[in-house]
Amino acid sequence: MKLKNSRTLVTGAAGFIGSHLVECLLQQGTHVRAFVRYNSTSEWGWLDHLPADAQREIEVFPGDIRDAGTVEQAFRDIDVVFHLAALIGIPYSYTAPSSYVETNVKGTLNVLEAAKNGRIDRLIVTSTSEVYGTARYVPIDEQHPLQPQSPYSATKIAADCLAESYHRAFDLPVTIARPFNTYGPRQSARAIIPTIITQLIGGGGELILGSVHPTRDFNYVNDTVAGFIALAECDEALGQVVNIGSGTETSVLALVELIIKQLAVTAEIKEDQSRQRPPNSEVDRLLSDNSLIKRMCGWEPKVSLEEGIRRTTAWFSDPQNLKKYKATKYNV
Repeated sequence: MKLKNSRTLVTGAAGFIGSHLVECLLQQGTHVRAFVRYNSTSEWGWLDHLPADAQREIEVFPGDIRDAGTVEQAFRDIDVVFHLAALIGIPYSYTAPSSYVETNVKGTLNVLEAAKNGRIDRLIVTSTSEVYGTARYVPIDEQHPLQPQSPYSATKIAADCLAESYHRAFDLPVTIARPFNTYGPRQSARAIIPTIITQLIGGGGELILGSVHPTRDFNYVNDTVAGFIALAECDEALGQVVNIGSGTETSVLALVELIIKQLAVTAEIKEDQSRQRPPNSEVDRLLSDNSLIKRMCGWEPKVSLEEGIRRTTAWFSDPQNLKKYKATKYNV
């Protein structure tokens, strides 16, 4: 199927990846309904920062993913759903695990029920590479064992299993998109790349981080979004779990060195134990096997890490963007 002229719903549309996905869907000629969390000041997160012509095209639907009634309403007259709404901060999941269950598990259940009761053509449920835990082998393919090493990843595993069950039990047209570590403009301050960039731009010659030995598979946000759209248009992907990753492994330390070089600054790295995960909860290694999405959808990552970091540091270097972040505060 092709998305052009379809009616799409994006949950979590006000967030980092969600706002980029909304932009791309508009460019593809789809009608976009953006499900955002209700607030009394009508602030719609990153959607408020899109170009004015894009904002005029978006149908904003305020609600709460935990409320089945509003989710059901949001699904009316919709063809394709991209479900991204979630609590994603891993450190905070140690503090407030029940909120992650309510949002990530119950919220996904509400989405699945609304999809089952509606007449949608495709549902893309967003997973995360964190469900794999520390790699038992690399590259990590979709058959890799699932290892819940944090309350966050446990709730995402539960949500994925629910989605798979609805495909098998009710023939729901579901695909589970499993992106590895996405980065780029608008990313939240709790992620590693904004943490590094904002501290380095702020100066002071000191860079405070947690562990620097873990490796990750970093993907520029445009590539991740292209993967979501490719999966939505791929009939073969129905009922499947599909990785979206670059297939390249980079340590946090190597990432720091790359960003320092890009910004042409110097800094002393200091590891802060309070920023580290519990020992048995740390995911030491992630590296994606992306052969499935390449074969099924013809998707390829187009933005190298070097180019992606160049674009990202340029965005954060804009004072209007940087002022939205608190570089001296540890964001969980």
